[in-house]
Amino acid sequence: MKPLTLDLLAVPKSVPEVRRAVREHLGVPCPEVQLCVSELLTNVIVHLGEDTPVTVRLAHDDGRTRLEVTDPDPYSWLILRRAAPDDETGRGLLLLDAVALRWGVDQGPGGKTVWCELKEDASDGTGGSAPHT
Repeated sequence: MKPLTLDLLAVPKSVPEVRRAVREHLGVPCPEVQLCVSELLTNVIVHLGEDTPVTVRLAHDDGRTRLEVTDPDPYSWLILRRAAPDDETGRGLLLLDAVALRWGVDQGPGGKTVWCELKEDASDGTGGSAPHT
């Protein structure tokens, strides 16, 4: 399957549009992949602001689905934390960590790419969760 690449502005209405594009590209239910793309896009909107240009990439290799979200901010402050029961934010990376095989951040001079990898069968809703390495 050919990779999917989407260049867009990170705004709230783009989140469901990208989830739909990911599902259509994969051609099967993919709740874990859709959850990850929602969380990564939402992080850009919350921490960098609306209208931040991003690139979303989805590729398949060696039985894995790799999702990447690239933004222009070269700084990475991604920290796993435990949100208090009443906190409205702070759970996104915990969700990503729970469903992805592994995840990380690649920093470059023009920005950063937050990525995660899921088992290929995670795109059909049958699972694929394991601790990240």
